Amino acid sequence: MLRASAQAWNAGDLDGFLDDYLDSPTSSFAGANGVIRGTGEIRARYERSYWAAGRARESLRFEGLDVRSLGPAHALAIGRYVLYDPVQDSTTNRGYFSLVLERTDAGWKIIHDHTSAAIVDTRTPRRDQDGAAR
Repeated sequence: MLRASAQAWNAGDLDGFLDDYLDSPTSSFAGANGVIRGTGEIRARYERSYWAAGRARESLRFEGLDVRSLGPAHALAIGRYVLYDPVQDSTTNRGYFSLVLERTDAGWKIIHDHTSAAIVDTRTPRRDQDGAAR
């Protein structure tokens, strides 16, 4: 589910990215600026914050995913998101998220997203597996 979400984001497909959210006025997103409700408001937040000229400003990947069951119809997913500029080979934003998922007839859907950005030190070069600066 989250791999497909990142693929949709990277393809500039906001609808595909948002398809993981339950299309409901009760779906919610919590972040640094408070809580918003409804998929329309969640869409507007992504458009304002991350989209320009009809596509995402940065590429997206997820890391450290951990999913656990909260019962037969719900699950909790936690992990880290990374927004990056593939041309400059640099991280532009990253942070952590927790998602409450609900099993629906259409598959697993996000009913609550809590995402917090981390501070990115752009002065620190990215390093490869051996620790060498890139």
